[in-house]
Amino acid sequence: MKRTYEGPPAGTGAVYAWNGNDKVGAGRMTLTGSRPGERITIKLDFLRPFASTNVTEFIFTLEGGRTVVTWTMVGRKNLVGKAFGLFANKDKMIGGDFEKGLVNLRSVSEAAARM
Repeated sequence: MKRTYEGPPAGTGAVYAWNGNDKVGAGRMTLTGSRPGERITIKLDFLRPFASTNVTEFIFTLEGGRTVVTWTMVGRKNLVGKAFGLFANKDKMIGGDFEKGLVNLRSVSEAAARM
């Protein structure tokens, strides 16, 4: 998989793009908003195998001395996407990636807190 970065190295306007085989497809993520300790908003464009645009948010809420992370992704489905959604087990397809991402987020956050 080829990965590229554009724009500023961090913050609003930073872009991460990927282009790979049929399993990973191609797309790009653009950081569109950030409020430290509260929220991160990303425009997520899938280019291949199915084109779609989504808004992804990470919302951070303090609860009992811990930070609860809510990770959402919202977008419109075209006819092909709707048909695919009826038959595909999305949890099986991407659930592991979400879990891995949350574990990585926790590791990085806890390491930063120890510094």
